[in-house]
Amino acid sequence: MEELTTSVRQQHKFSVGRLQKYLSVKSQTVSNNDTLTVRQYSAGQSNPTFLVQTPSDSYVLRKKPPGELLPGAHKVDREYRVQKALFSAGFPVPQPLLHCTDAEIIGTEFYLMEHVRGRIFRDLRLPGVSAAERAALYVAAVETLAKLHSLDLASLNLEGYGKGSGYCKRQVSTWTKQYTAAATRDIPAMNELSDWLMNNLPATDDEVTLVHGDFRLDNLIIHPREARVMAVLDWELSTTGQPLADLAYFLMPYYWPTSINITSTMGSLKGIQGIPTVEDLISIYCRVRGIPSALPQLNFYLALSVFKMAGIAQGIYARHLLGNASAPNAAQFGQCVEPLAKVALQLAQRSDTGPAGDSLFLQTARGQAVLQQVKDFMRQYVLPAQEEVAEYYSKHAQSAQRWHPPSVIQDLKVKAREAGLWNLFLPAVSGLSQLDYAYIAEETGRCLFAPEVFNCQAPDTGNMEVLHMFGSEEQKSKWLEPLLKGEIRSCFCMTEPDVASSDATNMECTLCRDEDNFVINGKKWWTSGAGNPQCKVAIVMCRSKSQDVKTRHGQHSMVLVPMDTPGVQLVRPLTVFGQDDAIHGGHFEVHFENVRVPTHNIILGEGRGFEIAQGRLGPGRLHHCMRAVGLAELALELLCQRAASRHTFGKKLYQHEVVAHWIAECRLMIEQTRLLTLHAARALDTQGSRAARKQIAMIKVAAARMACKVVDCAIQVYGGAGVSGDFPLAQMYSYVRTLRIADGPDEVHLSSIAHLELRDQLKKAQAKL
Repeated sequence: MEELTTSVRQQHKFSVGRLQKYLSVKSQTVSNNDTLTVRQYSAGQSNPTFLVQTPSDSYVLRKKPPGELLPGAHKVDREYRVQKALFSAGFPVPQPLLHCTDAEIIGTEFYLMEHVRGRIFRDLRLPGVSAAERAALYVAAVETLAKLHSLDLASLNLEGYGKGSGYCKRQVSTWTKQYTAAATRDIPAMNELSDWLMNNLPATDDEVTLVHGDFRLDNLIIHPREARVMAVLDWELSTTGQPLADLAYFLMPYYWPTSINITSTMGSLKGIQGIPTVEDLISIYCRVRGIPSALPQLNFYLALSVFKMAGIAQGIYARHLLGNASAPNAAQFGQCVEPLAKVALQLAQRSDTGPAGDSLFLQTARGQAVLQQVKDFMRQYVLPAQEEVAEYYSKHAQSAQRWHPPSVIQDLKVKAREAGLWNLFLPAVSGLSQLDYAYIAEETGRCLFAPEVFNCQAPDTGNMEVLHMFGSEEQKSKWLEPLLKGEIRSCFCMTEPDVASSDATNMECTLCRDEDNFVINGKKWWTSGAGNPQCKVAIVMCRSKSQDVKTRHGQHSMVLVPMDTPGVQLVRPLTVFGQDDAIHGGHFEVHFENVRVPTHNIILGEGRGFEIAQGRLGPGRLHHCMRAVGLAELALELLCQRAASRHTFGKKLYQHEVVAHWIAECRLMIEQTRLLTLHAARALDTQGSRAARKQIAMIKVAAARMACKVVDCAIQVYGGAGVSGDFPLAQMYSYVRTLRIADGPDEVHLSSIAHLELRDQLKKAQAKL
């Protein structure tokens, strides 16, 4: 912890008198009568930084270094602009006071900012600090970084501040040019690393946020007594682009080799008590940003970070040779460029994304803990309640009371929420990845009403995801928050009775603008959950008549419709194999006759319905498929129990070869589907919904087919009992058979899989040419 200054170095000296005269004119707090003192900060390798003091105030001055500079470097005007925007937004930065482009004042362009008093930790290992405070400091730092990446560029008025999309490609190109311009000898490892990075650019290089470019613990001012970030310093490398590059740069010390010790700042963090693990910091970062905790191609970003560090080291050494380096030990930096390049190449070739490595489908520590909690809760509370729930729906099968969930489910929901087992499906709330939740969804698939106990039931999960990803702040406040609290339920109106809805572009329910309202007319059916008295809002897919668009997928919109809006009619509950499925709120035909809602009820905007649907259906289909795996596991258990307890023709059922083969085939199918579904979950975490389309389509077909076959085998073993209401198999079959139609029939997904497979094969063929 330090904030050391020295006398101004000879190569950086300037006229203090001219500075004082300038500030006395431009600043209201500095006068010609003040005694102005200037000292130079010992830290900082690029833009020289100075502490400027009067008897009553302190300031910090940042300037360009003197002499010939590398092209594009040392843009202090950009530092001033971004700090001014961030300070106005309330983000912790020193207040920028003035910017001077007149090189006559002190020899170069400069800017002045407030001096923030606090702690600066130059050694990232935090010696002299308790283990608990070390943890708190790292958590505060990564939370600050996540908040930076969550800021809206438009509201900051920083459009055009950087080039945005394609950041990683530009970074590789920029640092290759910077290194080449500063290189004093040929280093093959740097050339190899540059080529590898350019040939392995991440698929997610289109994500754009404000990025710091040099986010490290020693670039933060910490509160004198609290583990709180008061200011983020050194914005020289800030721009707009891929935020994971910033995160990887912050995590770089975890991978820093002990053999390279050019500065105590970059000492290895291995084995330091209290400092959180990489996995913990990633989890915290993702929770604050509301993104999945599995990060794609982290090794690329780590290798890029070390490459950048090597380029910086080469630049410092080049400035040393020119005689204008800020660092007193600048001569040492030339010796570490090649070792750094070799470290980066090792990182690039790692197959894992963390220091200890990851298994293919391994849950995070939090995911494992929550899964065990869910299993315990299911065993202790949910499964024992099945008989009471079944009796309730049997008793009220012919009355309106069947649409009201039984009190036992309501009581279980209270218990689950108190236990923290609530909204587990939504990464932004639960901190779980899709892979984490996949295992949990499998467990809840063993009981038809279990998802509702944890507020993880369809269609509410998909609707909450839509509102979380695409809803306005007003829509989130009015509908998402009560849904997350379990105070209301919702439904999703997409399928229509009068058109072939397997082609979603056929939908005809219309949305017409009338001044400040939209008017909706049309019919929907298979609207799951609409019969629940707590269903207060529907998301309705409509064709926008007022939108003049040419593409088939740009005609539809999604709009929020409160269920008590005049003109919304629940016509009838549809039946599934003769049952109205009241336990899930039924599946209703709903008519909309001149239904008027305010225009601010539109989600994301007119014509963006299919864009929203793609974001909604990926995770939802994954959850359905893993629940189907759990259901199939239960069906196989029931099958084996029956096969071991019943005799035919002088031997037990499982001793008949055909039944034994059914058992074996069911186990094969379940295991194959589970692995395929977990693979899709990992793809969803690491690549996003769009890139994981083929995997999602494959599991949608495979899981429903598998579950149907397993339950069918179980029914066959049970004989007549299997299709009766005495056992759950008939109800299970109706559920999984419906999955082969819900969210698109198998045939549509098979066509999508074929299209995507052909595209991938053609890409491979072209790459070989």
